Amino acid sequence: MMRPINDRIVVKPAPADGKTKGGIIIPDTAKEKPQRGKVVAVGPGKDGNAMTVKKNDIVLYGKYAGQELNYDGVDYLIMREDDVLVILDK
Repeated sequence: MMRPINDRIVVKPAPADGKTKGGIIIPDTAKEKPQRGKVVAVGPGKDGNAMTVKKNDIVLYGKYAGQELNYDGVDYLIMREDDVLVILDK
């Protein structure tokens, strides 16, 4: 598995919605990039500051946050903890 360094986290983005609430199917070319995902790995922190985000947290992040990565055929995002906007309660 991946081990991020410093204040970085690895997030598995949630799949993009394929339908609207009204039932209209959205083609792949029109789907918006998801802004929510599950944290799969957390770095140790930076400059003595502990990480707030923990593994298995569901987070919301900015539209253009993170660096995309494909690892073992699965898409992930690597981002700094500062890119996380909200941790959602389970």
